[in-house]
Amino acid sequence: MATILLQAAGAYLGGFLGSVGAAVGSAAGAVAGYMVDRALIDGSRRIEGPRLASSRPFTAEEGISLPRLYGTARLGGTLIWATRFKENRETRRQGKLGPKLTEYSYFANAAFALCEGEIAGIRRIWADGREIDRENVEMRVHCGTEDQLPDPLIEAKQGEGNAPAYRGTAYVVVDRLDIGPYGNRIPQLQFEVIRPVGGFVNRIKAVSLLPGATEYGLSPKLIRRRARPGEERAVNRNVLFAGTDIAASLDELQTTCPNLEHIALIVAWFGDDLRAGHCRVRPYVTTANGGGLSSEWLVSGLAREAAPVVSTHDGGAAYGGTPSDRSVLDAVAEIKARGLGCTLYPFVMMDIADGNALPDPYGGVSQPSYPWRGRITCDPAPGSEDSADCTAVAAAQVSAFCGDAQAGQFSPAADTIAFSGAADDWGYRRFILHYAHLVKKAGGVDAFLIGSELRGLTTLRDAANGFPFVDELVQLAVDVRGVIGPQTRITYGADWSEYFGHHPQDGSGDVCFHLDPLWASPAIDAVGIDNYMPLSDWRP
Repeated sequence: MATILLQAAGAYLGGFLGSVGAAVGSAAGAVAGYMVDRALIDGSRRIEGPRLASSRPFTAEEGISLPRLYGTARLGGTLIWATRFKENRETRRQGKLGPKLTEYSYFANAAFALCEGEIAGIRRIWADGREIDRENVEMRVHCGTEDQLPDPLIEAKQGEGNAPAYRGTAYVVVDRLDIGPYGNRIPQLQFEVIRPVGGFVNRIKAVSLLPGATEYGLSPKLIRRRARPGEERAVNRNVLFAGTDIAASLDELQTTCPNLEHIALIVAWFGDDLRAGHCRVRPYVTTANGGGLSSEWLVSGLAREAAPVVSTHDGGAAYGGTPSDRSVLDAVAEIKARGLGCTLYPFVMMDIADGNALPDPYGGVSQPSYPWRGRITCDPAPGSEDSADCTAVAAAQVSAFCGDAQAGQFSPAADTIAFSGAADDWGYRRFILHYAHLVKKAGGVDAFLIGSELRGLTTLRDAANGFPFVDELVQLAVDVRGVIGPQTRITYGADWSEYFGHHPQDGSGDVCFHLDPLWASPAIDAVGIDNYMPLSDWRP
């Protein structure tokens, strides 16, 4: 109607300008009338999206077997309970004057039997063959104990006293699952189920958390890198069954080791030379480009741009880099929040790449690639011709390795610990004292290591037949105690091959209990030994 009226009005008004004006006025009036008509018509129209007339029926198989699981396996869930789909309706107008559109979405509640209990937990979930993000699914796991209670949702729907507890059966309840992506039906769900066999896991009380070389892997907070505007990716989340990698690790540890009490948190700096007098111990990064990261990398006041970059091996970074101070602080807080004890374990890794030209203190053409830290020694090494061992030169090289950092040269900053000593002092003392101050900033830990497996250094002797690096460790323990206080236990992790004494291979037949002054120090709380015992034996 508006089209006809406005078309006539436009022709009349345009007629004052002649026949051409009448034609133009008529066309303009017709367009305006059409727009008015569409607004009036669309404003009262309603469009409804697809809607389920009824829930699709479920099928059941009577007498189906219930699996018995040993270890870890991917199991298909058997539907044992479900409710009618919950329908959500959302109405919105398309544009300012457009029609109203009503869209429907559906959510399901269901329970799936997995296997005979008792299981430790569930790691991953697949829906129609595709792994789903557990952070987006509300799910409760019932491990199949003989005293488990009914699921609260099932009991709420069935009525108090009418819900089975399925004791002895491991099952999961999925709460309000969005089934739109699966064709508005409950998808075929599969679960990666963990069931440790035997009682060994119940005896595990403490675990060392690896790797110690990861810039953000210890952060329980999600760290993102922006590749380009509008595109981001997580750098510390490589799984879909927890919010971050460390959360996934701790969840699984506590699931599989129910009596776990303690975590040793390893944090790595990197040595760059087997010659004690030339070796610097510094924090490394995997790349100097930190653009787009949601969290700044800072360690001992050192920013990413000024930090050394780890070497490459087989086309990639040889190590994961040093954890940022912020991530270590947050990891300690996360471990303590879970009711676990925490040991901070400063760890030296050796970043000496293939094909290096460094002189080998043991007499080789060049230093071996990525060696064990226990190989750091004097130059020339003990047993070599003209060895520096048992001379004042060995003591001087040990002193150079340790550096001159003092406890009073460290101070807390926003996300790191600032160091006011010499900028080029990358000695071992700075490494250990830095983490002692970081522990203090974190509110303390249960235990702290001042080092481990530095066998090539602890066995070096000076001209008076003393052990200068052991003396350095004794003083370092005293300094660390002064920083972190009496409530934290302190020790050194001696290598299993040296804890019983030093047996110099010089034909003297001497046996030197070189670590006794360290173990006897009032600042040391325990004799520590790094020993890698086999957990199994292939022999019958």
